[in-house]
Amino acid sequence: MEYTILIYHAEEGGFWAEVPTLPGCYSQGETIEETMGNIKEAIEAHLLALTDEQKEMPTEEEFVIGRVKVEVTAVG
Repeated sequence: MEYTILIYHAEEGGFWAEVPTLPGCYSQGETIEETMGNIKEAIEAHLLALTDEQKEMPTEEEFVIGRVKVEVTAVG
C-alpha cells in the first residue's frame, strides 16, 4: 500500500508529517529523511491498530494537491 504524506517545516526546527487518509497519523524528524522513516513507522503502527480493532483499512482516494496564488488587498 502507498499513502500520500504531507511534510511541513516545524516552527521549532525540523519537520513534521501527516497522512491525510489516516486521520491522527502524524510523526516528526530533524531531517526530511528521518521524518519519512518515522512516518512510515507511524503508518505501519496505525494500520496494525486498525487490524487489531478489526476496522477497515482506509484506501487512498485520488486527490490533487495544488497551490493557488491569492492577492490580498486592504479592505476599506
